[in-house]
Amino acid sequence: MSGYSLAPFVLRRPWLANMLMPAANWYANAAGYKKLGLRYDDLAEEERESTQIALKRLSPKESYDRIYRIRRSVQCSYQHKLLPKDQWTKPEEDTPYLRDIINQVEAELAEKDALDSMTVTKRH
Repeated sequence: MSGYSLAPFVLRRPWLANMLMPAANWYANAAGYKKLGLRYDDLAEEERESTQIALKRLSPKESYDRIYRIRRSVQCSYQHKLLPKDQWTKPEEDTPYLRDIINQVEAELAEKDALDSMTVTKRH
């Protein structure tokens, strides 16, 4: 989840955002996760420590909804079917709910590592 993003650069330039938006929408639809009822943040790597901590910080309702979406998509995958079109994730529903928490956790872990690796030297 962490890394560099061109999004702030693109969003500051409306002409560039308008030019790239059709390609971005096409790519999001081609990824296929919306056809299984998933949101983008449902695809986060759960094996990472920061993601596991972030998942524990989710509200009970958001956690339940996430598990429901994942189980429903796994069931569709087993059956080699997609959800009916009216149950696909709509673009306005595909809002980030986990990304900000993961970024916060990664910042906390980086700060902890920085403080843990400090060395104390005695002055004579």
